[in-house]
Amino acid sequence: MFTRSKEKQSVQKEIDPSNLPEHIAIIMDGNGRWAKKRGLPRIAGHREGMKTIQKVVERAVELNLKALTLYAFSTENWKRPMNEVEFIMKLPSQFLDTYLPDLVKNNVKVTTIGDFDALPKYTKEAVSYSVKKTENNTGLILNFAINYGSRKEILDAVKQICLDYQEGQMDLDNLDEKAFSNYLTTHSLSDPDLVIRTSGEQRISNYLLWQIAYSEFYFTEKLWPDFNQKALDEAILAYQDRKRRFGGL
Repeated sequence: MFTRSKEKQSVQKEIDPSNLPEHIAIIMDGNGRWAKKRGLPRIAGHREGMKTIQKVVERAVELNLKALTLYAFSTENWKRPMNEVEFIMKLPSQFLDTYLPDLVKNNVKVTTIGDFDALPKYTKEAVSYSVKKTENNTGLILNFAINYGSRKEILDAVKQICLDYQEGQMDLDNLDEKAFSNYLTTHSLSDPDLVIRTSGEQRISNYLLWQIAYSEFYFTEKLWPDFNQKALDEAILAYQDRKRRFGGL
């Protein structure tokens, strides 16, 4: 799985290893359109997209990135046809059954964010097993956003803050951005430095709304199944060409 081609070696020389984004978040869009262009059912695009995840994780490991968050399924995706939803819910099991040994070998730590309890039993079992199997790994954090919606995450945080206040565990005078962030499901991760969205769409789709306040955005016309190691390199190179000011000069 984790091999390096001559093409990737040549591109890597252009990347400044001292200016890598620590945390990349990706909106993996375009699986259905990829399949439609080829006269295939939408689920074929999701299957191909799973292979792209492997390629991107491989490259992230090579670059020694710290975290990669992938938008696997949103709270709004339940509106899709039931057969497609059921297929998507089985993808984590298929992906992890195939690639978990390589993830373990390469020190990748699997984590998740989102409403985990609402997922089917077979999805929860596959993900929970992988999280447990990799919990002591110290390399790349591979964070899957499954049944995730940022507005719900923020509302849940507000509700918990209210409960803590009622119980005397929260002093509102001490509630600042850092304290609020600790109530979010991403509290153990740094905010994304770079957000990538594939397929040409240029919207956020209820993804990490709080966390991406100062992220750099990179939009590509490539459909997710066509995204690969080289495409990730191109996104990182574009990131390195920018000057991040965080509201300053």
